[in-house]
Amino acid sequence: MSGLSWLPVALLAVPLLGALVLLAPPHVLRAALRGYGLAVSGAVLVLAAVMVATFEYGQAARMQFTLDVPWIPGLGIRFHLGVDGISLPLVALTALLTFLCFVYLGLGDGRGPGRLLHFRPRALVFTLLVLEVGMIGTFLALDLLLFFVFFEIVLIPMYFLIAIWGGKARRAAAVKFILYTLLGSVVMLLGLLFIWAQAGSLDMVTLAERHGSGLPRAVQVIAFLAVGVGLAVKTPMWPLHTWLPDAHTEAPTVGSVLLAGVLLKMGTYGFARIAIPILPEGAAAVAPWLGAFAVVGIVYGALACLAQRDLKRMIAYSSVGHMGFVLLGFATLTTPGINGALFANVAHGLITGLLFFLAGAIKERYASADMPSIRGMLATLPHLGSVLTFAAVASLGLPGLAGFWGEMLALLGAFDPAAGLPRSLFLTFMVIGGLGAVLTAAYFLVMLSRVTHGLPQSAEAPRSEQQGEHADARLEEAGTQLALKSRMPDIRGYEWAAWVPLILLTLLFGLWPGLLLSLTTPAVEALLGVVS
Repeated sequence: MSGLSWLPVALLAVPLLGALVLLAPPHVLRAALRGYGLAVSGAVLVLAAVMVATFEYGQAARMQFTLDVPWIPGLGIRFHLGVDGISLPLVALTALLTFLCFVYLGLGDGRGPGRLLHFRPRALVFTLLVLEVGMIGTFLALDLLLFFVFFEIVLIPMYFLIAIWGGKARRAAAVKFILYTLLGSVVMLLGLLFIWAQAGSLDMVTLAERHGSGLPRAVQVIAFLAVGVGLAVKTPMWPLHTWLPDAHTEAPTVGSVLLAGVLLKMGTYGFARIAIPILPEGAAAVAPWLGAFAVVGIVYGALACLAQRDLKRMIAYSSVGHMGFVLLGFATLTTPGINGALFANVAHGLITGLLFFLAGAIKERYASADMPSIRGMLATLPHLGSVLTFAAVASLGLPGLAGFWGEMLALLGAFDPAAGLPRSLFLTFMVIGGLGAVLTAAYFLVMLSRVTHGLPQSAEAPRSEQQGEHADARLEEAGTQLALKSRMPDIRGYEWAAWVPLILLTLLFGLWPGLLLSLTTPAVEALLGVVS
């Protein structure tokens, strides 16, 4: 793969150069901003597709497309990039979601989501491209400090995305987001520096191959706690999650899609790439606690969802629960559990990205995300209501859709955790996680009953008019007339263009999970030190 070592650099250079071009005088590209962002992100998606197509799947545990050159020689920091079976799906997911966000913005008619490009359009495109650089770089970096640099790059563009293009309480939500994540990053940096000081290396591949040799158990526990706290904030893990609902509620649609679809995965990816393989004894010591926080987050997220009226806020809290399953999978320290965590990462990015696209479309049409006031969507907007139903049942883990496999494998890992972990405790975690899965189904079904079923409020007849044998017929006729007279458009063409890829991939990975599992399994066995 040495001949293709330019691919990771190109994946970073194209969006970075695309963003730098926007620093040219204002009259440049003024008339082409919609197509510009689409073209640049499309080029990144093509590069990611080339990487997926040329990846050697028979050697998924080995780093491929590697580039390793000195960056800061005096400190021994190197510009080391590469991908394996763990990072490749996340690179592709990032490129896809960013491109679909530009499709959603660039092909809009200005009345819908495209109106964002009527307010500081150059700054918006610049912000999204810089955000893409940081997200992809995080999944490509193989040097601890380089990883940290990319991990931090995403904070500033996401802050401005919320603070400038967000809702009414956007400033407070953006400040809360930046404070939480910066505090977590400081703690994580201390942990990374501690690893460097004790191991004498920043190379993530070398450190992972050592599997903790040379690092005393106490050192590993301290480093794991420090790194884990920083990653847990970004994940987010209960109780470090409180920044997430506000950020999602106030963020614009594309901000919510990228925040849920990619940024949360940066935290969980850090556990798979750094914390578990480099600090295995620390991971084993902290795993019961990590599992406990994970299952509390699963149940807490589900109960919080049941209490929500705002659709975007409900989806935000659902992410806390879904990320709980990811953390539970990591806590088992088993091949099935970590495979489930990685699968759930990708599935959550696809499904929750689609849910936030839908929430933005619903809020635009109804001028509200209040669920009780959005009633009878299947009568007024049948296509939008149908896609919302599909995304909801995918997210609750219906077998045959992508959301099922990650949760099932995480629970399977808890049933038989790694040697040395208390099996009775993890069996308890499995039962609590199963209860959380039931509650997940409950809150999504409650949401659908509020939003998609029944007749719109304006079509409901007064109680006195509903008496008699023809009451149901009159109500049905009233709903039909309202649907015909409604000025709200159903799904527009550019919305189909942005959502259909997510729908198809949710079906594909749900029906053929081996596509992902065959890619991640060798890499997971390598990070756990399993001899095939």
